Amino acid sequence: MDTRRNRKANDRVFKKTALALAIPVAISGLGAPLQVQAELEEVIVTATRRAESIQDIPVNISAIGGTQIEQQGFGDLSDLAAYVPGINIVDQGGRDGNRIVVRGLNAEPIVNAFGQENGGGTVATYVGEIPLFVDLRLNDLERVEILLGPQGTLYGAGTMGGAIRYIPRKPDFDGLSFDIRADAYSYAEGSGVSSDLGFTLNYAFSDNFAVRASVDKLDDQGFIDYPFVVQQPGVSEPDPDFSNAAETAANFRPAKDANTEEVLSGRIAARWQPSDAIDATLTYYFQQTEHGGRSVSGRRGTVPAGEYDSPFRVLEPNDRDTDLVALEITADLGFAELTSATGIASGEEAGQRDQTDLLITLEYSYETFPTFTAFTFEDEESDIFSQELRLVSTSDGPINWIVGGFFNVSEYDALSSEFTPGYGAFAGPFFRQDLNDLEYFEGDRTELEELAFFGEIGFDITDQWSVTLGARYYDYTLDTANLTEFPYFTDATTFQPFPLGDIGNQLTLAENQAFDGDLFKFNTAYQFDNGNTVYFTFSQGYRVGASNGGDACPDVFVPGPQGLCLLAPGQQFGPNPGDVAQINERDYFPDTVDNFEIGAKTTWLDGNLTLNGSVFFIDWQDPQVATVSVNAGTSITVNAGAAETMGFDLAANWQVNDSFNLRGSFSYTNAELTKGVPSLVRTISPPGFGTNFEDGVDGDQLPGSPETQFSLFASYAHDLSGGNQIVVDGGYSWQDEVLSLPGARGESLTLPSYGRANLTASYQAESWSVTGYVDNLFDDYTESSVFNSSLYNQVASGANVRYFRTNVLAPRSIGIRFKYSIM
Repeated sequence: MDTRRNRKANDRVFKKTALALAIPVAISGLGAPLQVQAELEEVIVTATRRAESIQDIPVNISAIGGTQIEQQGFGDLSDLAAYVPGINIVDQGGRDGNRIVVRGLNAEPIVNAFGQENGGGTVATYVGEIPLFVDLRLNDLERVEILLGPQGTLYGAGTMGGAIRYIPRKPDFDGLSFDIRADAYSYAEGSGVSSDLGFTLNYAFSDNFAVRASVDKLDDQGFIDYPFVVQQPGVSEPDPDFSNAAETAANFRPAKDANTEEVLSGRIAARWQPSDAIDATLTYYFQQTEHGGRSVSGRRGTVPAGEYDSPFRVLEPNDRDTDLVALEITADLGFAELTSATGIASGEEAGQRDQTDLLITLEYSYETFPTFTAFTFEDEESDIFSQELRLVSTSDGPINWIVGGFFNVSEYDALSSEFTPGYGAFAGPFFRQDLNDLEYFEGDRTELEELAFFGEIGFDITDQWSVTLGARYYDYTLDTANLTEFPYFTDATTFQPFPLGDIGNQLTLAENQAFDGDLFKFNTAYQFDNGNTVYFTFSQGYRVGASNGGDACPDVFVPGPQGLCLLAPGQQFGPNPGDVAQINERDYFPDTVDNFEIGAKTTWLDGNLTLNGSVFFIDWQDPQVATVSVNAGTSITVNAGAAETMGFDLAANWQVNDSFNLRGSFSYTNAELTKGVPSLVRTISPPGFGTNFEDGVDGDQLPGSPETQFSLFASYAHDLSGGNQIVVDGGYSWQDEVLSLPGARGESLTLPSYGRANLTASYQAESWSVTGYVDNLFDDYTESSVFNSSLYNQVASGANVRYFRTNVLAPRSIGIRFKYSIM
């Protein structure tokens, strides 16, 4: 790769893009002569901590309202984000969760092999006013707000790429209302009929007290088969003659449509306004999920799997429950509005996964056991408390301000238990036989405590020109504890496994790291006489560091057949002097971004067309990236040198006439390393699975984000007698190819580009509606993420290694929705 040549080409694209955006910016002060009948509805958002029109806010923000969510049938964030410029969600199915990538800020492999975690860590999600990562079902929402670019001053840690806010509908005081909704659909590759049922009830007990309850139950029947599930781990042959029906029947118990998903979600809220000056809402949210397996394909691997066949040997169920109690109070003090937002959240997760391939590729002799199958149980618990207090000025003067404080405590406990049935007896009598084949046991505890103070002050220099300055001071401490044991090599008197509920008695927290720092923001905007606005923003963001867990390696360390330890930079790990660790495997530290952005918010055709866009450049320091440890190939995170992203995004909404609406978006992003990273990408040199590493170099494109993506949505409404309507909608979203590893290194798979189309037709009456729809109209086979590479397509002592696989999106589905409302 000629890095300089590629960078020059990218710079030319970026300059042309800046020129393209400069055209609407330059002419934004002109009038809009064309007249049409209808006018777009004004969208009010609260992302700036004030209720303002989205067209008047000089920052990059998109808002998808509840009406649009229902109209397009969005079920979760990945559906919605396909129609928002500048954001890419790597949808890996409910079992594995989503990785959220905004403006290319991702340097990790685009696979989440072990669970949902935190969506990638560069974008924070908020439920109302409470920071909480959850892939919330999009039911009974007022809107979803997506802020692009660093939001560190007002929103804090984890908003290097942006922030996503789920804004629920509050209880209202208009008496009684009741909605019931039902959805039934079927996949082209599945055999069952899936359903999504729910209701919302709002009741006002008086003119100042009301409750609102909403409950939904999703029962997705799945579309991924697990044809290679062994009948009994450690006894059944996982790699028989696949062409022999009798052998496969004797060893396998296939599971059809195993990636089922059951989600029970909802909330109940009570709102009280004892006076015009006070508004308080207490809300309990819950979301309980049960997943039967992964949305994964093994067709690129070593077993005869089809496009929608998993290669795994055991089923991989996973349960995830999230609860949140939120109290939000606002008080009008006359000169300012005081807001208190208190959140208490908890999460529990438990699941099983196939661990066979990892152990085979370690080449520790597992592969010599003819019926070897391993699996891992994982249990996690998290508890979060957050409190924010802020004052927002309400005066009409030339100066406005925001000041506030934030406190957060997050506790996380986890156990991982790895089982190798029958292997102990096979490998020799020196292994212990009394732990139900428990081969590996790890416990982790963390406690993160964060304190922050923030503020913004705005100056209206003239009626049209404004300047805003913002700052945030943060201070956090991270305490950790870890226990890693290999019971086969441990005396029974020194180790016994314990349940998750006892982890606090077994592991004592100790300070791991403590950091404090400052973040700043500068924004200036100019609004022309016709309301069009141009702006410039400089903003910063950060995310916290953490420990990789595991013990430190001894000073003189030679890798052995078992044992997990992590190396310090410069530490020798083998018999040769050149065997020296290049990176810190033990801990990783905060990374930060500086964002420079020029944008425009414009309205044309007497309010019937909005055209918004921005050009951005982001300097990313010490990016956190994923790699593996030298010993045992364990997944770890390290700090790289530096990276940068640049690009632009455009969004348009045109109310052509009373009946026809057209929306579209387009974005371009170029993201690459700007400093080399030693030992960044793990690779191997077949035959065998010995670990090698490739360095990341200056100019390597970052993974997880397409260079270009666009979407189109059209809606046509035909009026009928009696005020009823027939509405026909069509949407199409497309994204460019996506790298799965930085610089496409390690013989990694570059995911092909894809586009997906949706079509709906509905009959809408005053109190009810019925909608027929087709999602993924052309039945596109879409690979959304990938794990490892084709180098792992090897056979070790008769065992087929199935490490190379892809996550896939759903095939075509056809369904019908019904809604009935009582007001």
